[in-house]
Amino acid sequence: MKDVLVLDLGLRSYAEALSFQRRLAAARIAKRVPLDVLLLVEHPPVITLGRSTKAGNLLATKALLAARGVELHEVERGGDVTFHGPGQLVGYPIVDLTEHKQDLHWYLRQVEEVIIRGVAPFGVIADRHPGKTGVWTNDRKLASIGVHARAWVTWHGFALNVSTDLSYFDLMVPCGIADVVMTSVEREILDEAHGTGLAPTPSLALEVRESVVRSFGEVFERRAVPTTLAAIEPELEASTSAPS
Repeated sequence: MKDVLVLDLGLRSYAEALSFQRRLAAARIAKRVPLDVLLLVEHPPVITLGRSTKAGNLLATKALLAARGVELHEVERGGDVTFHGPGQLVGYPIVDLTEHKQDLHWYLRQVEEVIIRGVAPFGVIADRHPGKTGVWTNDRKLASIGVHARAWVTWHGFALNVSTDLSYFDLMVPCGIADVVMTSVEREILDEAHGTGLAPTPSLALEVRESVVRSFGEVFERRAVPTTLAAIEPELEASTSAPS
């Protein structure tokens, strides 16, 4: 079984993380990084507009976004408008599909499966919604997915709401889906445990992160191995331009 390197970037601005994953994708395409990498990150509040974003799906004005401290970025990933912010587990898999299956639809279903398995240990029964990318539970959307690829190497990825302030999604039509209700692992646990005295633990974010890493290894048949920026940066020195 091959390894997948797991790099936790902690709290990073969206622009910094995007630049890093683009450089990493370029290095993966050039085979300077010989293994798939799963980047994990948490962002300050930011709204991103994917290639499929339709006019009118961003409801907030620039003034309102500024007042709430929310950045705005247009990016090359697929999908519509979405939000990233504190309490959310964001994963950017840099995966060479030539070593798996050269099929982006297959890849999207695999990423969904990672989330479905990753939240199961917390009593959250998640599934897919016919015709829509992402992960759902009780008809509420739990995780958003949007990817991009060149030369069969992927970047961008998934955003799993763990303890996210869901009011930020009121600033948009999330993923361009009218009347969608967003949810989080924390909210689902509280709803399920209503009246029992149970509640999410203080370590929920860490536990979900570890579970998602395990499920990523299972789904992609890779052994998850932690790595560091210091170990990867030397391989990125020549990757000064982003893949298109």
